[in-house]
Amino acid sequence: MLAGTGHRSGRSGDGRSAGGGFRIASAADFDGWVSLRPAPELREPFTYVVDGDGTLRLAPRRSEHVACADGESVRGAGEVGFIRDRATWAVDGISNQSTGYCPDISSWPAVARALDRAGLARPDRFTHEVVFRRCPGCQAHNIVREGHFVCVFCDGELPALWNVDPSA
Repeated sequence: MLAGTGHRSGRSGDGRSAGGGFRIASAADFDGWVSLRPAPELREPFTYVVDGDGTLRLAPRRSEHVACADGESVRGAGEVGFIRDRATWAVDGISNQSTGYCPDISSWPAVARALDRAGLARPDRFTHEVVFRRCPGCQAHNIVREGHFVCVFCDGELPALWNVDPSA
């Protein structure tokens, strides 16, 4: 599980956690949530997290992932876009792009389970994978591009394995 910062708070009766993203625990939850979105909003990706219970949470794209998760630890995080094909919804694109949690691409199985639970057709993996590493030297978080495992801040070598959450 990826570590989060913040405090624990309760859930409200409408599927939202206090201050967090909308909880999508079933296909009915997703149908209700998507029916409230204006058409222009549906054309861009949304912020998502998979919370500690394995439930998908969605928030507008410009939302912070840590806020979407209500400051809790998560099993996955990134951005997701949807497309409607006749009467069904499907994932059009999905990433692990979250600079709040810096999730590893190995978070995909938890994300896939949450999407399946929400009744959403999905790809077999992230459509855009982001590789995050923490520099052992300066402790800065880095996005590894083109397989170049070197810290952009201090030129230190970055590890081959995900190491962003020191407790993991």
